[in-house]
Amino acid sequence: MTAVEEVTQALRSSILDGERPAGSRLVEADLCAQYGVARHSLRAALRALAGEGLVVIETNRGARVARLTGEEIVALFELRTALEVEAARIALERGPLPASVHAALAVLERACADGAWGAINAAHNGLHRAIVEAAESPRIAAAHASLDGELKLFMNQLEPLWSAERMAADHAALVRGLERDGPTVLRGHLAESAAALVAAEGDAGRPHRVGGAVAR
Repeated sequence: MTAVEEVTQALRSSILDGERPAGSRLVEADLCAQYGVARHSLRAALRALAGEGLVVIETNRGARVARLTGEEIVALFELRTALEVEAARIALERGPLPASVHAALAVLERACADGAWGAINAAHNGLHRAIVEAAESPRIAAAHASLDGELKLFMNQLEPLWSAERMAADHAALVRGLERDGPTVLRGHLAESAAALVAAEGDAGRPHRVGGAVAR
């Protein structure tokens, strides 16, 4: 692994684990000293992370950890809904959700019991990925996988609003609801957290429509 790949991986992990909060500055001199790399290697790593949507690089202002705006949260919700609800519909047409979904829920519940948000974030994505993969559609799964970084940023911004206990309870209810009531339950589940985060982000008071409701 090259120096650029190593620092890219280390920075990516620190962002997705919530060690570097959304919107926080990434000071080149500090990062070069921390990771023991030259400035050109660090800049290459930052460009790679910008390509993944995890970092924003601004001319004459440097780099910062990306922060999803209200509009971006709504756009992410709309795409997640299209992919996840359709995947759930396909999976449920075949019968009950597979054991992999219940296993992923158990992982999330254990992570929530431990309370470490980085592990909760990873387990949360794992459960939603398991629901998508239950459809056995490689194209839907690939499209959903491309959202992984944004979903983890979303979860990091959601942390102050959602307790670990609520995260576990909401997702246990989601899995039960999917099997009892069908894929429309998933739309409501996704809309609830998206609307809460849009409202918290504020966007200077601009309203955004999430799942048919207006979040302000």
